[in-house]
Amino acid sequence: MECSNLNDIIKSSKNILIFSHINPDGDTLGSMCALYSAVLKNYKKKCDMAAISKIPDIYSFLPHISEVKNIDEIDKSREYDLVINVDVASIERICDGKILFDKAKNTVNIDHHKTNNAYANLNIINPDASSTGEVLFDCFRKMDLNIDIDCATCLYTAILTDTGSFRFDNTKEKTFECASKLVEIGVKPSEIYKKVYESDSKTLVMFQAYCISKAKFLEDDKIAYTVVYKKDMEKYSANDECMEGLTEKLRAIVTTRVAFVAKEMKSGATKISMRSKFADVAKICEVFGGGGHKFASGCTIKAPVEDAVKRVLAEIKTREI
Repeated sequence: MECSNLNDIIKSSKNILIFSHINPDGDTLGSMCALYSAVLKNYKKKCDMAAISKIPDIYSFLPHISEVKNIDEIDKSREYDLVINVDVASIERICDGKILFDKAKNTVNIDHHKTNNAYANLNIINPDASSTGEVLFDCFRKMDLNIDIDCATCLYTAILTDTGSFRFDNTKEKTFECASKLVEIGVKPSEIYKKVYESDSKTLVMFQAYCISKAKFLEDDKIAYTVVYKKDMEKYSANDECMEGLTEKLRAIVTTRVAFVAKEMKSGATKISMRSKFADVAKICEVFGGGGHKFASGCTIKAPVEDAVKRVLAEIKTREI
């Protein structure tokens, strides 16, 4: 029912804006560009696309990504007929974009996070899906939309990245069915894999090697974490892209049950990225106002990094890990 409602809303809307979330990943960007492509192909309508923060260079291959605008380039006084958030677990993750979201005649929230509280007029949320890309793929098929190679490339990228290249626990039979259909359309898995996972810069590799070298281990090596200070970023001329995948490297250690990275922010707050093999880290991050997936979550703590780390460690130790 929700997908047919989406079809009706898109048909009746003259101007449409699609939002990806802050610190965009492959799922939110792939889903945004896939939706743009589907609307352009099937409804002959061009949408606006907005990113809240810088788009990582590795996603420059995505069809239509060059048409994405930064939120600062969009007129905040404009009233859109329709604003669609993709992979945005909470409205706060579009930051200033909330002004445009709140003013829109219609709003849609397409997501797969179990922590999503259904904040739009129309909510298409499937917590059992591997990714928002998978949710969209299902919706497009129910809406009987034509999925061309551009749209398929975007959807495959969304699914690939949010499943960690089909390694994470959110990978299910349905996930492979979706991927298979996209490959039938013409997607080349090896090409997308190389672009996403084999395009790291020297800066990223050296920066992450440094961060891992100063990691700390507690509770018989069950907890692994590292702290990234502003001075570390400056020393290596590293940007936010260089943080991508760092927590996963700590989680990959055989003894690790819970891994996290604490990053010192310019505002003085601390950003926490947390991963686990067994524990529900979404519940841990929810204590600090964050959330996400069971084994991959995050939060921002308004405290200096040393204090934030103490609070996070104290919370982890109250849990069964």
